[in-house]
Amino acid sequence: MRLHRLDVTAFGPFGGTQSVDFDELSAAGLFLLHGPTGAGKTSVLDAVCYALYGSVPGARQSGQGMTLRSDHAVAARTEVRLELTVAGRRLEVTRQPPWERPKLRGRGTTVDKAQTWLREYDASAGTWKDLSRSHQEIGEEITQLLGMSREQFCQVVLLPQGDFARFLRADAEARGKLLGRLFDTRRFAEVEKRLAERRRATEARVREGDAALLADAHRMQQAAGDAMELPELAPGEPGLAEAVLGAAAVARTTARELLAVAECRLTATEFAQAAAERDLADTRELDRLQRRFTQARERADRLAERAGAHHAAQQRMERARKAEAVAPALELRDAADAEHRRAAASEAHARAALPQALADAGATGLAAAARRAAEELGGLESARRAEQRLAELVGERARLDRQERADEDVLHEAESWLADWETTRSQSQAGVDSAQEAATHAEQLAVQRDPAQRRLNAARQRDRLTGDTAESQRHVLAAAERAVEARAHWLDLKEQRLNGIAAELAAGLIDGAPCAVCGATEHPAPARRNAGHVDREAEERALVAYQDADERRAQAERRLGTVREALAAATAEAGDAPTARLAEEAEELERRYARARASASGLHAAQEELRRAEREREQRIAAQQQAAVRAASRVGNRERLESERTALEEELTRARGTADSVAARAAQLERRAALLTEAADTARVAEDTAQRLKDADARLADAAFRAGFDTPRDAAAALLDDAAHRELQRRLDAWDAEEAAVRAVLTEADTAAAAQRPPAGLGAAEDTAAAAGRRLREASSVRDAAARRCAELDRLSAHATTSVRRLAPLREEHGRVARLASLASGTSADNERRMRLESYVLAARLEQVAAAATARLERMSSGRYTLVHSDDRTGRGRSGLGLHVVDAWTGRERDTATLSGGETFFASLALALGLADVVTDEAGGVRLDTLFIDEGFGSLDDQTLDEVLDVLDSLRERDRSVGIVSHVADLRRRIHAQLEVVKGRTGSVLRQRGAG
Repeated sequence: MRLHRLDVTAFGPFGGTQSVDFDELSAAGLFLLHGPTGAGKTSVLDAVCYALYGSVPGARQSGQGMTLRSDHAVAARTEVRLELTVAGRRLEVTRQPPWERPKLRGRGTTVDKAQTWLREYDASAGTWKDLSRSHQEIGEEITQLLGMSREQFCQVVLLPQGDFARFLRADAEARGKLLGRLFDTRRFAEVEKRLAERRRATEARVREGDAALLADAHRMQQAAGDAMELPELAPGEPGLAEAVLGAAAVARTTARELLAVAECRLTATEFAQAAAERDLADTRELDRLQRRFTQARERADRLAERAGAHHAAQQRMERARKAEAVAPALELRDAADAEHRRAAASEAHARAALPQALADAGATGLAAAARRAAEELGGLESARRAEQRLAELVGERARLDRQERADEDVLHEAESWLADWETTRSQSQAGVDSAQEAATHAEQLAVQRDPAQRRLNAARQRDRLTGDTAESQRHVLAAAERAVEARAHWLDLKEQRLNGIAAELAAGLIDGAPCAVCGATEHPAPARRNAGHVDREAEERALVAYQDADERRAQAERRLGTVREALAAATAEAGDAPTARLAEEAEELERRYARARASASGLHAAQEELRRAEREREQRIAAQQQAAVRAASRVGNRERLESERTALEEELTRARGTADSVAARAAQLERRAALLTEAADTARVAEDTAQRLKDADARLADAAFRAGFDTPRDAAAALLDDAAHRELQRRLDAWDAEEAAVRAVLTEADTAAAAQRPPAGLGAAEDTAAAAGRRLREASSVRDAAARRCAELDRLSAHATTSVRRLAPLREEHGRVARLASLASGTSADNERRMRLESYVLAARLEQVAAAATARLERMSSGRYTLVHSDDRTGRGRSGLGLHVVDAWTGRERDTATLSGGETFFASLALALGLADVVTDEAGGVRLDTLFIDEGFGSLDDQTLDEVLDVLDSLRERDRSVGIVSHVADLRRRIHAQLEVVKGRTGSVLRQRGAG
């Protein structure tokens, strides 16, 4: 990393804008930053740190950057810009902290957010290229390129001697904190933390498993009662699992013994309960038989009481069976009587509609009268046809009258329409002529539309190309200027290359090979390239840039010529007429054309209207002629219809008689014939049914006599309907079934024998059986509880055994992790020096720092002092970060706190430089070409100061530049390149002086 330039504005003590050219200061390798106390020397270093990391070192960073603004600043915004080269890339970082400024509108203030820019210089293009404006992205990019955090940068690049003096005298703990920040050993501390967390986690899991195991032991104790004693151990203590499993085994054995005793007791109670149940069953059977016999005797007594009623029911059933033989004759007589009654009613109804003269006539007389009426009705058929024809004649006469009136209307309408024919024809012809004229005018306007539209389009293109021509001319001028500039740049580079061609040729010289210019094989003083040397590639790039610019100029000129040609063509087409006037003329032409088209569109309709009127005239003339023909034919038709009507009316008068019409006379005859026929039929049916009723009465009397009844009425009374018959039969069957059941019970041997025995003691037997059942249930409950206890103990023991097996790997892991955590934290007995893992790593780094510092300390102390690392313990503390100085004059090793003030300064300076080398290597080998050393030189004598400056001057051998921040006046005489900070009432300013 090399610093090139620093610009600060309104930052710290600097009220205005101040600049530092580090390239000029670094040319001598060693430069001095000096000024009075409070002038702002440290602020220069703060600005470098702020530009890179967005914050300043230590306690000076506060208030989110608001305190970085200079109190001497007036209106300018605080800004820090740093230009540097890191990892082969030239970067420019610009940062602006938050700024509280007056509001643009109104009163009060507002805070502008912090701003950050990162740019990179593109050497090929010779310009700066923007990379990012994100705080986070820029911070990550800078940290990645430098390979150091802000704390490391402040310790390695900005060497604070006070901090290293304290580091030199500090104890192991304070020294470890500083080294931990520089070398970022947080990962090793994280390993210690992770191991401790894993130890706590595995210990918690082991305790959790032991707690679950103890919970199983408590449940086993609850299941076993007082037969199990729990071990007096806490979760996590050794031997807990073995003690729990041993107690569980004892509890299982005791539970199995209790189960065996309970099973023996249950077997004995089962036998006793079975005997009691058998006695109870025998007693219940005897009680049932005795109650059965008693109930049978009671039923027999009730049957004897109902014997009379049973005998009467039997007799009633017998008379009903005899009456069933007479039932068919009774049904036949009832059917014949009903039929006769219906026939007589029909006869009476039919005779009531007959004339009085025929009311008492027999069936034969009624049939003869019906035949006579039918014969008279047949004679009226011819009159019916005549009456129908007369109605048709009346309809034809009415039709002729309607035709006559319609023809008169047609003739009147035709005469009226034909009277206006000439006017109608003239109007239609005028519409046709007008539409034809409009069509002709529209065709003429259509021919004018295209030229007018082309002129309008050309005028618009003319206007657009006029603007394009001016724009193309500007492009041509700009392209020509760029081409001239590119050619001048190319010629300048070519001239510079020719001036430095000797250095370019010298770069290809090889010892022993002849020179391409002079031919010599020895090259004692080859030319060297200066800082601004131009090589072939730069010249060729400039030439390509000039050729590209010239080609773009030629393209711009070609485009200008094309635009001018198009403008000339458009002007020739449109002329000088304004575009607005051409647009108005084209719009007016379009309107006239649209009106003509609209008028011409009615030509076809007008022609159709004229043709329709001519066809209508022809149709009306034809209708007049046809109406005249129909009027002549109607005269003959009327005469024929009149004569035929007169003959038919005479015939109908004779046929109607007293009726209003032939149809009415026919209806009278039809009704009379129907009534006579119906009356004759009903009379014959009534005579037949009366004879069948007489025959049925005779057959019924004979059947009743043969069945044993005195009269048919007695037989009818003896009959039973289906419901009464079923009920009587049910009662008889129930009597028989009850009598059979009682007889069967009374004849049973077991029932009779039981009746002879004393009454059964059912209550005592049930009490005995219930007591035996209770004893059995109690024994069964005891045995079930013992079985459940055994099963529960077996289940819990199996679960505990499984838990112990599952916890075994975890216990082993916990032991392994606990040993590693104790070893890493320095508390293990195996860690003899009680050194933590992070301290061990830092001890290795401190050993490297001591070795690197010794190389410079020997030169500064004229070979007297060397720094060595010590891992001895101090008191009861831990070892690993001790630092001693070896005095070559005495050959003894002693503590760094015994060094004098000057010795402490150059020892801490050597330590700082050594630490810078180690941290640089640790950060990935990022080269640190610029270093700053803050104060401490005033404590050195002249000889030691010379030796220290020689050491610092030797850093130039590694192409480094070192800035010394000091008040020592002698340094201003020894170091010529200086940056002075001058303090004033309006703020500090920077004055820079080069090595010359």
